[in-house]
Amino acid sequence: MLENNNNEKKYCRHEAHIVYASDNKFAEILGVSLLSLFENSRDMKIIHVYILDSGIDETNKKRIEWICGKYKRNKPLWIKARDIIKELKIDVSVDRGSLAQYARLFISRDLPENISRVLYLDCDTLITKSIYELWNLDLHGKTIAALEDAFSPLYRKNINLKKKDLMFNSGVMLIDLDRWKQFHIEKKLLNIILEKDGMIQQGDQGALNAVLSDDVYCFIPKFNSVTIFFDFTYEEMLIYRKPHNFYSKDVVLDAVTDPSIIHFTTSFLSRRPWVEGCNHKYCDLWLSFKEKSPWKNKELCKDNKSIWVKLGIVMFHIFPRKFSIFLAGILQAYGRPIFNGFILKLKSMEK
Repeated sequence: MLENNNNEKKYCRHEAHIVYASDNKFAEILGVSLLSLFENSRDMKIIHVYILDSGIDETNKKRIEWICGKYKRNKPLWIKARDIIKELKIDVSVDRGSLAQYARLFISRDLPENISRVLYLDCDTLITKSIYELWNLDLHGKTIAALEDAFSPLYRKNINLKKKDLMFNSGVMLIDLDRWKQFHIEKKLLNIILEKDGMIQQGDQGALNAVLSDDVYCFIPKFNSVTIFFDFTYEEMLIYRKPHNFYSKDVVLDAVTDPSIIHFTTSFLSRRPWVEGCNHKYCDLWLSFKEKSPWKNKELCKDNKSIWVKLGIVMFHIFPRKFSIFLAGILQAYGRPIFNGFILKLKSMEK
């Protein structure tokens, strides 16, 4: 048993509590992630899995439970996901992904009360090393640990943050549930969504950043190796995203060459492994886990990017790369957040 010096409840080093949230569309992606978790975390004596279920059908549930049986792990606890729209009685913007992602905002209410620490994983993650190190990470008195995200200052303005406030990626979060409850994080998250009339930049991730920006410990990038690390060199990434502050080049390169968790985030420059034509460095690794899964015979998805995005990608590769990155950086760092802010205000006025 382990107890840190911040008076957290005791938790077991080799007994992890893992949370996923998914609808039926992403059930296969969740299943592959879960398989990689079990395959590479054999040193964990017990892994409790909780799935916030936004309509996963019985066939996919049985397939996911088959994976648990294959690795002699307990079946997941299926938890009916709360509907954010019904909870708040307002329309809520998705921005990206689906409404299923909002289910994680209610973890303190929906998970068993005796849990003091959980590791939340997005479905589009692939675990390549044991989660032991991450699970036992010192939170340094913060409510969560997560990856610092590379966003320009204008993104902060849209979610009531100051220019130099920290922003993080919420796809991998180690959460101190005791502090989450103690400081009424759920209530604060719902209040910010209500304040924004359901229109919030980056949806649930935007709400999490708005509330927890000053209450997050930033772990090293290898625990959440996002796609942008692979699409750009370190110098190109700084030009493209223009973050206020970011990790050193060495730790980002380590996340590329020796990741513990690969996070296949969306990117205009590349496709994800379950989409035809993916060229991600670790695409073949994801496909190798898919081959071990009950979905091994399922065909890959077609690329559903809009014709305008596809045209933009073609133009990106036609021009000299330095120029393309400079131009894309202007659109990403300034154009997108300004446009987002305008659209959010416009939609709010229409209500």
